[in-house]
Amino acid sequence: MKKIVFFDAKPYDQKSFDETNVGYDFHITYYPLHLNEHTVNLAKGFDVVCAFVNDVINKVVIKKLKESGVSLIALRCAGYNNVDLKAAYDNLHVVRVPAYSPHAVAEHAVALMMTLNRKTHKAYDRVRDGNFSINGFLGFDMHGKRAGIIGLGKIGKCLVSILKGFGMEVVVYDKFHDEAFAKENDIRYVDLDTLYAESDIISLNCPLTPETNHMIGKGSISKMKKGVMIINTGRGKLIDTKALIDGLKTGQIGSAGLDVYEEESDYFFEDFSSSMISDDVLARLLTFPNVLVTSHQGFFTKEALFNIAHTTLENIKEFFADGYLKNEVCYRCEEECKKIKKMRCF
Repeated sequence: MKKIVFFDAKPYDQKSFDETNVGYDFHITYYPLHLNEHTVNLAKGFDVVCAFVNDVINKVVIKKLKESGVSLIALRCAGYNNVDLKAAYDNLHVVRVPAYSPHAVAEHAVALMMTLNRKTHKAYDRVRDGNFSINGFLGFDMHGKRAGIIGLGKIGKCLVSILKGFGMEVVVYDKFHDEAFAKENDIRYVDLDTLYAESDIISLNCPLTPETNHMIGKGSISKMKKGVMIINTGRGKLIDTKALIDGLKTGQIGSAGLDVYEEESDYFFEDFSSSMISDDVLARLLTFPNVLVTSHQGFFTKEALFNIAHTTLENIKEFFADGYLKNEVCYRCEEECKKIKKMRCF
C-alpha cells in the first residue's frame, strides 16, 4: 500500500480525501504544518507528498524529499509557482489539479463585486444593530457597465457568462485568443492599456508568471478609469499591494476585492483572531472601508473539494501505474510532453 503524507491539511481536506480514498485505498497521514525546510523530515518513509498553495517546495526541500524516498509531489491545487520546477526536474515528478471548479472561483469573484458595490456586508452589521439607515450604501447598476477580464481560461470564461447575464459589456486581455468563444459571447479582445482605460471593473484571472508579476502597479493603475473596481481571485503577486494602497488613498481605485494577497502564506487559512497582524501592509489594507479581503476561499465549494480529492488521487494512481501523467508539470517541456503524450518527462 502506497503511503501519502499531507501538509497544511485542514479538517475539510481530511474529510473529502478520506471519503474519496475509499475507492483507492492509499494510506494517508495528515499534518497541519506547512511543508518547508523545517518540516520536510516528516515526509521520511512516504512515497508521495501532497502539498497546497502555501507550502514551500524549493531546491532544499526537493533534495530532502528525494533523499527521504519520496518519488512524487502531488499538488492539490492548480497553481505551482511555489514549486522550484527546475530543481524538481530529473529528481521528482510533480502533478497538479488543473481545474477543480472554475464556476466556484468565478462566482466568488462576482460575490466580491456585488458585495463591494451594494455594501451588503455593511448592511448586515448595521441592521443587526437596529440601524436601518441606508446612508453610505449607494451602489451602481452593473447593467451597462464594462468589465475587463485579464485571463480567459476556464475561470475567465465562466466569469464572462455571469457578467453577460448582468447585461455588462466585457473586454478581455489574453495572450491566446479564442475567437469562436469571443464571437459566440459578444466580447472583445483588447490590449492591456485599452482594458485599463475602458473598464469599470477589472478582474484578474490569469496565472502568476514573471510577465504578470506585479502587473497591477503604479504605472498600470495610472492608466485606469478613476474609481475603478479591482478584483483579484488569481494570485496575490499579480498586484503590487503598496501601489494598490496608494491608488485607494488617492481615489484612483474606487474599491478592491481580494481573495489572494502577495504575502498570504503567513496568514491565510489560519486563525489570528487572538493575535496581532504584524504585516503592516496587510494591516493597512484591512483599514480601508472600500476593500474586501477573503482568505483564498474562492475554490471552497463542496463540488470543488470532491474534484480536488478525486483528481489528486487519480494522479497518484496514474503515477504508480507507470502511465502517462496528463496533469504533470515540469521545468523543461510541460506543453511538449502533453502534445506527444510522452510516458514520463524524464
